[in-house]
Amino acid sequence: MLVCTIMALALMVADLRLTRMEEVRAQLSTAVAPIQWIVSLPSSVLSWGTLALSDQRDLVDENRRLREQLLTLSHRVQRMADLTAENVRLRELLAAARQHDMPFMTAELLSLDPDPFAHQMVLDRGRRDGVYVGQPVMDAAGLVGQVTSVLAYSSRVLMVADASHALPVRVNRNGLRYILQGGGRYDRLSVRHVPDTADIRKGDLLVTSGLAGRFPPGYPVARVDGVVHDPGEPFARVTATPVAQLQRSRHFLLLFPPSRPRFDDPGWEGDISLSAIQAARAVSDEADTRRATARDDHEEAR
Repeated sequence: MLVCTIMALALMVADLRLTRMEEVRAQLSTAVAPIQWIVSLPSSVLSWGTLALSDQRDLVDENRRLREQLLTLSHRVQRMADLTAENVRLRELLAAARQHDMPFMTAELLSLDPDPFAHQMVLDRGRRDGVYVGQPVMDAAGLVGQVTSVLAYSSRVLMVADASHALPVRVNRNGLRYILQGGGRYDRLSVRHVPDTADIRKGDLLVTSGLAGRFPPGYPVARVDGVVHDPGEPFARVTATPVAQLQRSRHFLLLFPPSRPRFDDPGWEGDISLSAIQAARAVSDEADTRRATARDDHEEAR
């Protein structure tokens, strides 16, 4: 230790006093440089590894964030497509309602009847919303069916395709009236009791006739897709396809047709004057008397 100390002091004095020591120091630095590099190598490797791991961690975190953002944007795009389609359907519904200028209420599908032979569905409107039994239901294309039962917050609808459903219709082209009955299939209806010589052809539009007072007139129901004439049969076999999208629609309109006066309504006579009622009853009594007299004359003649 003493020798090393003396040598160090000697070198320090020589470096301070002698000018040639700079050249010696440069040569010694060149010779010692590999040793310095080897000594600093572990520290450099440690620093590089720490930096690499840090960059990798940042890349992993950024990759995870980008994946989450991609999933979020994909979900929003999918939801946007669904909202766009729903907006189109609602606009079609509103256009159909404006076309007929009748009070209506929108409803959405809750469930379908699982029975394959029963074409019924449940809507999210009920007694609290003013829904009543027999109320017409339609979508943007045409008539769907009618309400058959009502609960507080939901209602059951019997579709026109059900085998137990029938309604009076007329051919939009010429006004001929028939009965349209469901066939137990979403894409097939049958027109009942069509004379073999009737003017009905493929492509004719069938609309509600307004008879029986259940459905308002003029709403499209089905389009004729086949007319078969059997030789020797008095009636032709006519089939039709519903114009409503029974299997695809999710939004519907519940119509509120104007009420019609009924003869069995005790308040119906209140809007008619007493003299008119008495005159009508007198005419009816006179007609009954004439029929009775004619019947007696016929019996005497025999």
